[in-house]
Amino acid sequence: MAPSSSSTQSFVPIKEVRDGIILEKDGGMRGILLASSLNFSLKSEDEKNAILLQFQDFLNSLDFSVQIVIQSRKLDIRPYLALLEKQEKEQQVDLMKIQTREYIEFIRSFTESTNIMTKNFFVVVSYNPGAISGEKVGALTSFLGKKSSKDKAGEKTSGFEEARTQLEERLAIVEQGLVRTGIRVARLGTDEVIELFYKAFNPGETEKALVKK
Repeated sequence: MAPSSSSTQSFVPIKEVRDGIILEKDGGMRGILLASSLNFSLKSEDEKNAILLQFQDFLNSLDFSVQIVIQSRKLDIRPYLALLEKQEKEQQVDLMKIQTREYIEFIRSFTESTNIMTKNFFVVVSYNPGAISGEKVGALTSFLGKKSSKDKAGEKTSGFEEARTQLEERLAIVEQGLVRTGIRVARLGTDEVIELFYKAFNPGETEKALVKK
């Protein structure tokens, strides 16, 4: 059997990203929240119990499913080192220049010998609009005659706005529940979502060396 000529993109279930919302090929919609972490070990027993109870109440209040995704990546220290090297060149005092260079070498050797990881926490909220498929709708409306392309475009836009409202209501519920537990959250916009998936599907890109100007 000859190898398939299908592009890699055909295996990605994402149709497009619009207004920060992921539109999937099967009609599903997804919104992503970036969540902060809590240093649970530094909390007192009463604080720990309060956080756990609040988080439990939050989960019990949901009537829809959510996904919690933890992303671990190796820390890219290169931008910080580039900043230090720039400061080293700007130093006017020889002693400060030497100390900056020693600090740069220390940071570089330390990060090369130690695998330092960063963690990001995401909460994915989903919404699948409409139980009636497009085929059933087409069969039903065939008795009423064909609709103009303008009417179809209007229905498509209206359907997206209605579904987006439902998804945003779910996102607001999740946001409020997490804030009550002391977690800060932020919705990802279109650029952030695209960057997130680009890095997920192209992990090697972050390992490439910086191009020196």
